[in-house]
This record gives sequence, structure tokens and C-alpha cells, in this order.
Amino acid sequence: MQAKFGNQAQWKQPIEHRRRGKQKEMADSEGNVGTKIKIGVCVMEKKVKCGPEVFSAPMGQILERLQSFGEFEIIFFGDKVILEDPVESWPICDCLIAFYSTGYPLEKAEAYATLRKPFLVNELEPQHLLHDRRKVYECLEMFGIPVPRYALVNREYPYQELNYFIEQEDYVEVHGERFWKPFVEKPIDGDDHRIMIYYPSSAGGGMKELFRKVGNRSSEFHQEVRRVRREGSYIYEEFMPTGGTDVKVYTVGPEYAHAEARKSPVVDGVVLRNLDGKEVRYPVLLTPAEKQMARDVCIAFRQAVCGFDLLRSEGRSYVCDVNGWSFVKNSHKYYDDAACVLRKMFLDAKAPHLSSTIPPTLPWKINEPVQPSEGLTRQGSGIIGKFGQAEELRCVIAVIRHGDRTPKQKVKLKVTEEKLLNLMLKYNGCRPRSETKLKSAVQLQDLLDATRMLVPRERSGRESDSDAEDIEHAEKLRQVKAVLEEGGHFSGIYRKVQLKPLKWVKVSKTNGEGEEERPVEALMVLKYGGVLTHAGRKQAEELGRYFRNNMYPGEGTGLLRLHSTYRHDLKIYSSDEGRVQMSAAAFAKGLLDLEGQLTPILVSLVSKDSSMLDGLDNASIEMEEAKARLNEIIISGAKTVHSNGSAEFPWMVDGAGLPPSASQLLPKLVKLTKKVTAQVKLLVKDEDEKLAMTSTYAVLPPYDQAKALGKSNIDVGRIASGLPCGSEGFLLMYARWKKLERDLYNERKERFDITQIPDVYDSCKYDILHNSHLNLEGLDELFKVAQLLADGVIPNEYGINPKQKLKIGSKIARRLLGKIMIDLRNTREEAISVAELKSNQDEGSTCLTGKKTTDSHSKLPVKNEDTRRSSSTSEMSLDQDDDDDKETKYRLDPKYANVKTPERHVRTRLYFTSESHIHSLMNVLRYCNLDESLQGEESLVCHSALERLFKTKELDYMSYIVFRMFENTEVALEDPKRFRLEMTFSRGADLSPLEENDGEAASLHQEHTLPIMGPERLQEVGSYLTLEKMEKMIRPFAMPAEDFPPPSTPQGFSGYFSKSAGMLERLVNLWPFHKHANANGK
Repeated sequence: MQAKFGNQAQWKQPIEHRRRGKQKEMADSEGNVGTKIKIGVCVMEKKVKCGPEVFSAPMGQILERLQSFGEFEIIFFGDKVILEDPVESWPICDCLIAFYSTGYPLEKAEAYATLRKPFLVNELEPQHLLHDRRKVYECLEMFGIPVPRYALVNREYPYQELNYFIEQEDYVEVHGERFWKPFVEKPIDGDDHRIMIYYPSSAGGGMKELFRKVGNRSSEFHQEVRRVRREGSYIYEEFMPTGGTDVKVYTVGPEYAHAEARKSPVVDGVVLRNLDGKEVRYPVLLTPAEKQMARDVCIAFRQAVCGFDLLRSEGRSYVCDVNGWSFVKNSHKYYDDAACVLRKMFLDAKAPHLSSTIPPTLPWKINEPVQPSEGLTRQGSGIIGKFGQAEELRCVIAVIRHGDRTPKQKVKLKVTEEKLLNLMLKYNGCRPRSETKLKSAVQLQDLLDATRMLVPRERSGRESDSDAEDIEHAEKLRQVKAVLEEGGHFSGIYRKVQLKPLKWVKVSKTNGEGEEERPVEALMVLKYGGVLTHAGRKQAEELGRYFRNNMYPGEGTGLLRLHSTYRHDLKIYSSDEGRVQMSAAAFAKGLLDLEGQLTPILVSLVSKDSSMLDGLDNASIEMEEAKARLNEIIISGAKTVHSNGSAEFPWMVDGAGLPPSASQLLPKLVKLTKKVTAQVKLLVKDEDEKLAMTSTYAVLPPYDQAKALGKSNIDVGRIASGLPCGSEGFLLMYARWKKLERDLYNERKERFDITQIPDVYDSCKYDILHNSHLNLEGLDELFKVAQLLADGVIPNEYGINPKQKLKIGSKIARRLLGKIMIDLRNTREEAISVAELKSNQDEGSTCLTGKKTTDSHSKLPVKNEDTRRSSSTSEMSLDQDDDDDKETKYRLDPKYANVKTPERHVRTRLYFTSESHIHSLMNVLRYCNLDESLQGEESLVCHSALERLFKTKELDYMSYIVFRMFENTEVALEDPKRFRLEMTFSRGADLSPLEENDGEAASLHQEHTLPIMGPERLQEVGSYLTLEKMEKMIRPFAMPAEDFPPPSTPQGFSGYFSKSAGMLERLVNLWPFHKHANANGK
């Protein structure tokens, strides 16, 4: 820091020199106070709005206030003087406000400053730096101000090839430094605002172009653009995830900074405006480290009045742009502050003998118009339930299953073809015994090219002479080719291929020196399907809208739309599966009322956490045991057996929920599956004949990566022409059914495989909903049989009785349960900290002076939890995994925020996952009291809800469990009843596609979608579940907070408050008119 203060001294030296030179002119004696200080405003008229609108712009507002002090004379130069007159004839002034804008003659202003030597608010020479982003970053780094990781690509002429610049499908490399997508591309010209963000193919690819606001848009998404620009010089930098938020900071001198948050153009590019048509921004508090950054920016660029952009990402803050002269718009409080700071600056420079203390009553009398509180032009939210005047919502936690998807598929085949074996070696580094995973578009295109050459061009007329195995192999290759061609583009989140070597031989090396191994056979496993359908995307978006309107009592979309107001602290997590990620993005689109494509929303707002939301590995042994016991019960036709020896409740027996006639239903299931498969085979034959008539073999054009990801409408053209819905052709549809027929019943061994029942049900349900136009006979009947069996099998796969369900559930959901408990505890700690701080402020509202004031400033916490959490190690570890530890608790600035309840704070955590985690979480909630350590405790779920859950056979697509925590502010802080929990769940889209019980369901059915059931209570009406009780019941099954990996070391907040008491004294002296101002983050 010492180096920085040295630079500050260098900046202030010429200012001191100029001060002394002018002081003689102004006052020969201290009594001479009649001469007004002349302030020259040498800027383009459009920036001041001279004439009748002179005071409508921020500049005018501030200058009017300055003038009303009676110490200053304001001199406007005007465009004619600036552009046409020689500097010698420009008005003479004591202080000069001059800054560059389009068409401004900066060199001319510099000549004037050299000639007249006025005090400069913003120095002129450094303003040249602001036009070159390279120099801006260089200057920021020189002063130790954090910037995103970046690299420069300098071209001397357009499209110049550079040997140090490499572009691949998902990254660029500059001088050996790699930037993976998403990354940002900025022109080096600071006046060129066309900034691009490139997205990875795993999220759907494409590019978002950011630009200066045009009407209500500030960005556009281009799905088809994958390649970076090459016509100029650019900065490439790491994309910083900020939760869809931008923070703009405005300094007025090195010791004042005002910050505002707005919705980032990265998310959907729609500018949010209030009723007056002005962009909605919310003043926020800066952390001490950010205040120090503001001070350093001010000093580094020698611009007293300066705006810059701040990125808050994972607990750290970075400066990504410096704009030069900028004022806040539409904030009368800011205008007051800026006028007072500038007055002090001018008096210190030109009349230090005059007192710069702010008078008790400010000289201007402006009645500030009362602006509507969060009067946003989007629809507001409803209110569900009355919770009492003193009870406020503090936290919403939801665990949500993904939306409607295509059936999950897998193809396995042994390959010996040299082309495929060579491809395996190409992508595994030529290691003959290593397996290869092909996932990227380039890899899958290579595989498709090879497969196209290997698939027989004609099948008719030759099959009878072929071996049965060869036919099956050729069919599987055709299936692989069809899967790779499906949908017109590759997306790594939906298709992946594994090649595992099985046999090797020793061959002579090509150079003749010795031998080497070569694979001669490999197993190819292609996983595909499980793609979010148009219906799934629609369901997720609708549920997001429902949450926005019903989960937040009494709040309009102001709380949600710009969750970066820091009154709404939103985080969305997803598992690694593409359908889950896209469901999360579509839900966020509905929740936050966003527009446009899902890819930018996914990258900006959704965090992947596969360790918490993916996988069954922890409970695989217990699940296999459950399936084996389930098989035993079904095949033997045995009656369900009591576990615990008690049949008091129907759900307490082994295999509860299985139909009594399960063993008789299995042969019927096999027969109907064969019937459907035979019909789909005929459809494939018809399709083949049509293809044979048009062309014997046609190579499809290269894949189209620009195909939109996750469509929300039915492809009417495909349906009308009698093709299956989505991108599945008849060949893949037949492969799907043929595999089910083969796996469901082994005719040679005369054995049923009950683990295939959920897959048969899955395929039935999909085809009834999406392919009813194909009129497959027997499909409806098959669905009814499969549903009867699946309703019994699926819940029992997660445990054959409540005790086993609890054991398996706690293993699968252990990490998720731990995270939910951390979320709830953090909310409680935060709410208590805010309550204590508010209580302290109320007590200490009398004006403080001198040393006492200094102490109060240094002790006021900006990160409210710090003081509470440092009290014990266990409290610190509580927060270890929560991203809340990586980020500082940002807050609205109550002095500036034009909202009714600026201290109100709501935390939302959304966890998107698969069926397994929903079942597991629900099983722990309802059966936790069966654990030995909790004997005698009541279940968290009431008896009537336990009965309803037993009758709820399926937790379908978009099913969810919601925890809402309320704080009763009239109850003592230490009282357990201060925090109340409310638990609800929804069965999701749990309506049979065969039911058309009302008009709405019928119309939805026509759109291939099903309605999502509303929430149901898990507690009795009026019951009171305290956080204390919840912790006691869940603790045995949740991962302890200390087991979560520690976050990356957070940035040390060494800024303002770690400086000397002298600095604090100076700040206090600056703000006699505004108590606690600095502590509140200006």
C-alpha cells in the first residue's frame, strides 16, 4: 500500500503548487471573502444540458447545489467556445471541470490548463488512457487493483495470422495461456462497446453480444456464432460468474464512493425499467476492500469524479472497466453528497482559509419527488397465507426434479473395425489399453464420419445370406449413426461415447525397431436420450413463474427480478446431467422473468454440483439388496411381509405399494411390449422403403450446431407428416422398444428382469404423451399395466421398508441434507446479526463526535456475520461449503435505496436434481424418527401427510420439496420460536396422460405436456416446527458442516478500516452532516 500512497503524493504535488499560486490572488487577508471562486465547466453541452433544461441532468443538479452555497460562480464554456475559439480567449477560472466525450478536443483543453493552471477536478492527460483497454488494465495492475485473468491479442492489420494465438472448439490459447469457454472478448478500443461472450458447447454453444443500451435491449444472443473475431486486436478474459449482477461504482474524490447494482446484460439483455422508464438500479454497500479499490482507481487515473465497473465473483471483487467522469442518475441524496464533497475539494484548493464544514441545514430547498417503491412494469406476485404482522419470510429452499425428458438409452457393441480402433487411439494419446470418452462436437463428428463409411449402404436382398450376429452388428452401427445424426447438432450434455479396449496383439513398429501393442477389439458404449423435451422446458418455466408469484408473500417482482439488490440472495445449483441443467435454466427464466435463450441464463446463474446432486454410488450395495428382495417378493407372489412386526400403518411392511397380482401382470407386460415393438418395426420398414425410393445412400450435410437447444414448442411439421415427436426417427424408436423387449424377459432362461419395469413405464408414458398420433395399438393397455407395476417397484428400489428407505435415503442425500442445514443456520445467524445491528443503531442514534465516533465507525461490521461467526470454530465451519462464505454479504444501502424495507433480506437456494434425490430426501424427512437415536420423537411429517405420501406412488417430473423459514420479530432472539419452518411438497406432473379430466388438462395434452400439481402440506395446519427441532431430527443423516471442503481463501478485507486512525478521523471530519455514512458503504 505504501507504493500507492507514494503515487497519491505525486498526484497531489502539482495540485498543492497550483493551490499556493492562486491563494494570493483570492485573498490578501483572511477577511477578503467577497470574491467568489470561479468554476469553469468546459464540457460538451449534451453533458450539461445548457439552456432551459440546464438542471435536469445530474451535472446540473450538482452545480445548482454548489451555486446555492454562495461561494462559487459557475461559468459554462459552451460548444462554440470549446470547438471554435482559441484557448487564449476562453474564460479564466480558478477550478476546471473538463472531461472527454465524443467530439471533445482533449488536446485543446490540455493547452488551456497549461496556460491558465486552474485546479483540475479530473486531470486531463490520463484521460487518453481510458480510450485503450490495454492501458487501463496495465494501470490497474500497476496499482495492485484486482482485474480478471486476461491476455492480449494485438494485430497490425485485420485477419493477421498470429503464431501465439490458437482457437479450438471450446477454448482460445494466447501465448500458451488457455481460456476455456465461457470467456469474454473485448476490443482494445475503449469506445467500442461491442463485447462478446462465447459459451461452451457443453452448455449449447453460441455467443452473446453486449452493446450500449438501444431501447430496452443491451445484448443479443447468437446461437450460431462459435468462432471469435479476427478483424482487430482484442483482450480475452475469463468470464466471471456474478449471479447475473453488475455493480457500478461512482467516486467523488478518493474518499467517497457510491455503488449501484443492476441486472447484468449477460443474462437476457432486457433492460428493467421503472414506471418513469428509467433503468432500475439499487444502491448497495461496498465492502472495505472495495472502498480501497475505489480510492485506488481514483488515484491511479487521477480522476476525482470517476465511474468504474465492479465484478463480484466467488467472494472476490475485480475491476473490469474504468469509464472516467460519471455521475449517478436520479438520486437526490447522491447529488447532495457530491455537491458537499466537491465544495470541500474546491475550498481546500482555492480558499483553505474558509471553513469547509457543512452547515447544519443545507442551503438548497428541493422537495424531492416521492418515487414509487419498486413500481416495476412487470406483473407483481400474489400472497399465499397470512403469517401475522411480525412474521417475515427469511429463506426459501427448494429441491426440484427435472422436467419431462426423452427415455434414457444405451447401445453396446463390440467393434473390430480399424477406423474405430484408430479413432480410439487418436483420442486416448495412442495408449492401446486406455479407454476413450468422446463428448465434444469435433470428436463426435469424427466418429460419425467413420460410422457412415462402415454402415452397409443397402440392406435389402443380402440379409438372408448373412450371419445373425453380423445383422445385429450392422443394425447397431446404423443405430449409432442415427443417434449421432439426430437433432442436427452435437451437444456434449446429451451424448457421450466410451470406447474400451478388450483385446490386443503385438505388431512390429512402423520403423521396424521392436514391437508394440495394438488393440484389435473394443467395446463401444453410446449413451444418449434423457434430453429435456419441449414440454419439460415449458413445465420448468411455468413452475418458475408459479414460484415467483406464490412463494414470496407480499413481494413484487422487484425482489426477484434484480436479485442482486442483495435483499434477495439467490443461488441455483444443478447436477451434471444436461436435462437437469436445462430445467434449472428454464426455471430461472420463469422465476426472474427473463427472456431469450437458455444458454446465457445457464452459464450466468446455474452452478453445477455433481457431488451433491448426482450419483447413487454411496448406496449402490443397499439398493441392489432392495432390488433383489423386491424381485423375490414379486416373482414368488409372496404376500407383503411385516418389518418391525407391526402392520399399524400400511407403509410399514416390506414391499408396500406393490399390486397383489404383480407376478400375474409380468407375462401380460411382456406380451404387450412385443405387440408395440412389432408395430414400430413395421414403421421402420415403411421408412426404409421410402428412403430406398429416393436415394440408395446419401451423406447428410455437416451437422448444424446452430440448432436451438431445448425447444419449447412442438414440431408441428414432423407430427403432420406422421413422424415421431422430437428428433427421434423410427429406427431409434424401434431400437428403444426392441431393447426393452429383449431385456424384460430372457426367453432362453425364462427369467423376468423387474429392473426393466421403470424403463417400460418410461417409454410408454413418453409415447402416449408425445407420439399418440402414431396410433400404436395396445399402448394404452401396456401403460396401465406398466404403471401398476412401476408404482410399486420405483419407491421400493430406494428401500423395501421404512428403515431401509431411511438408510438408503441418508446415504444418497447426505451431502444435500448437510447443505440445506447450513443454508438454514446461515439464514438464522444472518437474521440475528441484522436484528442486533438494528437494535444497536437504534440505541446509538444520538450524534457521536471525536474519538467515540471513530471507534463506532471502525467497529460497524459490513459483513454482518463476521463478529458472530468468529466467536467459535464450529460456527466458522458451518459456512465452509456454502458459497455464502466465498461471497461477502452484500447489502442494499438504506440511505439511498428507494424501497420500503431495505433491511429485509430473503435467501433462496434452489437445488435441481433427479428422481433418486427427491425420493431419498423425502424418505429421510418422513422416517427420520425411526432412527435409534431419535426413539420416541414424532416424525417431521404429520400422519395425514404420511398417508398421502403412501398413496402418492410417483414423484414425477418437476416434483419438488420446499422449506420456507419465517422469523417472528416480536419474539426474543434466543427463543426457539423465533424461527418457524414450513415444509411442502408437490407430486409434479403426476397426471396420467390418459386422463383428460378438464379443459386445461386436455389443451395441455394437445401440447404434449401435463400440468404440475400444486403444493401439499407436510405438517398439520397451525403446527409449529422450530429450526431447533428440525436440526435435531436431521443432524444424524446430514453431512456435518466441518466435512465440507473449505472454500478458496477469501480476499482479505484490508481496505479503509485497517488504515491509521488518522484516516478515519479525516473521514469523520468530512461527514459531519451524515451520521454513520462511511460505515454504510459510500
